[in-house]
Amino acid sequence: MTSREQHLVELVDADGAPVGSATVEQAHQAPGSLHRAFSVFLRGPDGRVLLQQRADIKTRFPLRWANTCCGHPAPGEDLTTAAARRLAEELGLDGVALTEAGVYAYRAQDPASGRVEHEYDHVLVGDLPAARAPSPDPREVAAIRWVEPGELRSALAADPGSYAPWLAGVTECLIRHLDSGGESAGGR
Repeated sequence: MTSREQHLVELVDADGAPVGSATVEQAHQAPGSLHRAFSVFLRGPDGRVLLQQRADIKTRFPLRWANTCCGHPAPGEDLTTAAARRLAEELGLDGVALTEAGVYAYRAQDPASGRVEHEYDHVLVGDLPAARAPSPDPREVAAIRWVEPGELRSALAADPGSYAPWLAGVTECLIRHLDSGGESAGGR
């Protein structure tokens, strides 16, 4: 199996148009190359969202709390196909329908590793039925927890250092989507 750091990502311009490709490792070297990514939020029947604490072996922002799952589609790959693959790999969940809630572009450098996240991040939302329980892969996920989106917004403001740097922005995309009446693919 090839290291995930050697997988290709799609480089994009500021409007999200493809402009090339690079390996994950290359794209995350300082100063960072803008590339396509996705951040998934899964909601339970009570409206809370699932967070994960990134495993301690992650090359960028280990042990920080983040949204349900993140990743990069391969160049030209459908976002929901790539996100479904990562949900299965990280949390043992398959068959969850996802819908796009917005895009959040950001740049953040990991102070420990010097690696850079410079991403055009598509925020995806899905509903997880009560009968479905995540089964986290400990190589990917240190812990999980459920939180109400408004409480997450407050926690991010109170203690930003405990969270991945993209989480505040993707949470705002999620809240705007929900406030505008947007639903996930499974409906509510």
